[in-house]
Amino acid sequence: MSEQTTDTAVGTETHSFEAEVSRLLHLMVHAVYSNKEIFLRELISNAADACEKLRHEALTNSELVKDDASYKITLSSDGTAGTLTVADNGIGMGKEELIDNLGTIARSGTRAFLDQLAANNGTDGSALIGQFGIGFYSAFMVADQVEVVSRRAGSSEAWRWSSDGMGSYEIAPASDEDALPRGTKIVLHLKEDEKAFADSQTIRRVVREYSAHVPVPIRLMSFNEEANAIDEEDLTDGSALWTKSKSDITEEQYKEFYQYNAGQFDDPALTIHYRAEGRTEYNVLAFVPEHKPFDLFDPNRKGRLKLYVRRVFITDDANIVPAYLRFVRGVVDSEDIPLNISREMLQDNPILNAIGKGVTNRILSELEKFAKNDEEKFSSVWDAFGPVIKEGLYEDPERRDQLFKLVRFNTTKGDNRTLADYVADLKENQTAIYYALGDSKDGILASPQLEGYQAREVEVLLLSDAVDAFWVQTALGYDGKSFKSISQGAADLDTIEKPKSEDDAAKDEEEKAKEQGAVAELVTFVKETLGDAVSDVRISSRLATSPVCIVAPDYGPDRQFEKLMRSQKGTDAALKPILEVNPDHSLILMLAEQLKAASDKAAIEDGAHLLLDQALILDGEHPANPAVFASRLSKVMMSGLK
Repeated sequence: MSEQTTDTAVGTETHSFEAEVSRLLHLMVHAVYSNKEIFLRELISNAADACEKLRHEALTNSELVKDDASYKITLSSDGTAGTLTVADNGIGMGKEELIDNLGTIARSGTRAFLDQLAANNGTDGSALIGQFGIGFYSAFMVADQVEVVSRRAGSSEAWRWSSDGMGSYEIAPASDEDALPRGTKIVLHLKEDEKAFADSQTIRRVVREYSAHVPVPIRLMSFNEEANAIDEEDLTDGSALWTKSKSDITEEQYKEFYQYNAGQFDDPALTIHYRAEGRTEYNVLAFVPEHKPFDLFDPNRKGRLKLYVRRVFITDDANIVPAYLRFVRGVVDSEDIPLNISREMLQDNPILNAIGKGVTNRILSELEKFAKNDEEKFSSVWDAFGPVIKEGLYEDPERRDQLFKLVRFNTTKGDNRTLADYVADLKENQTAIYYALGDSKDGILASPQLEGYQAREVEVLLLSDAVDAFWVQTALGYDGKSFKSISQGAADLDTIEKPKSEDDAAKDEEEKAKEQGAVAELVTFVKETLGDAVSDVRISSRLATSPVCIVAPDYGPDRQFEKLMRSQKGTDAALKPILEVNPDHSLILMLAEQLKAASDKAAIEDGAHLLLDQALILDGEHPANPAVFASRLSKVMMSGLK
């Protein structure tokens, strides 16, 4: 809670900013940002939002706008006084709203902004300001005193909020003369070296660069000293860009609208603009960003397409597209949804459901075209949003085939490979699409289970995103080929020819048969020794250079999926793995010879346990009993040193 003192004589209350807001204001006042002029974009954006909120509330309460049903933003400059005023006749704020919105962290992205700024190592943060709902505070980059006079629509009371940004603010009743009939007026007392922002030419340039497509008309009123009069000029007409023909819109206008709408400073990687006609009619103007928005991994996983009905803003959380397309920014404007629909009714509205289906299909088809026409640019989009798009493989099985055309994979053959690429390069007799799950690409490449596939030059998908462990459990296959984990069940590699090594060529058939027989006896012995610690011990066709590995049984979860489930449930209980041994590895052959000679079965029993512990370690797990493992290892090392 902020500290408060009251001057009862004039009804003025003084409050201290919350600590996080104070930190933010200190940055705004003292840090050097490279692009200070974005403060005006942020204040205009807030003013437009206030108008849109009132437009929406007026649908069910027309009394709020009975005296003036139009909406506008007015900029007033006074070069002599060094002030710039941003006024709107939108929803306005009452006393508590002023305190909540401007004095506390509760309704702003202050903490998120500061965290991101810290992650950027304190570098210029002006490009982040618009993303975190903290645009109001950017006024302190150019002003040493900010006054906010606001009256909520339908209220007789008006309030004044003022601060120098140095740790506290004052709030007091405002007179009817000073306040607008409804809405908010922000007066910036510009710093001495920032008074250029009171110049009409500067204001005109900034508005046209950053706010040309705000859906509320913007008027500039400036004092003309020569004529000793107020000049009035309409800077924008508030028309909706998405209702215009594509041929009438420039790339620069699309970019300006995207940056305004999304609060981003990058360029859109892909612009999707069309009008749908038929049973449902609607306009869509959507953008795929170049870079990740800060809220991409917000736990709520909300979509960010704004819903309008006949140019009236309704909501920005209507879930028009599925969560795996939440990186798409823009607007959808319906001609058919009732204007007075509630947010609750939107969730099951058949018209909105039909629109959502159409928009989703169009976005996916446009992404598919984009991937074909500009592979390099799509690759950067995939790097930014691939893990999110892959959520759809699990959550949207109806569109899985469509998504498979977009999905790119890192594989043992290269990066950004498609499933079509994979199937085109299948080895003779290969009937499955092999994949490996892990925490990272490098970690997967070090997996012993991969060795036999690489030895046969069989391509393997390297799946290191968390969602990969889920969608592969439910995907039946692609192009008639099933998905198969390299760390579960039989390897199915015997039908795929393996290049022969020099060692293989040097051995005659009789020698090989002896070795295989000895290894088979060792496998039986190891299985008996390990008992319930494993579900089976068998000779491996998937190993090439490592002596052992563990795999999951044919039925049940993959090893990586099982580990993920255990971590989420907070339990150490695991399914009993299968231990596979490499019949060509020198360690296995030596143990088999020792067993055949029956020289020291106790030592071989220790060796059996050490093989399992080694396999667990190679799989990223701990030995079942670290103390016993250390004791056995010490014993083996000592015997080797004698």
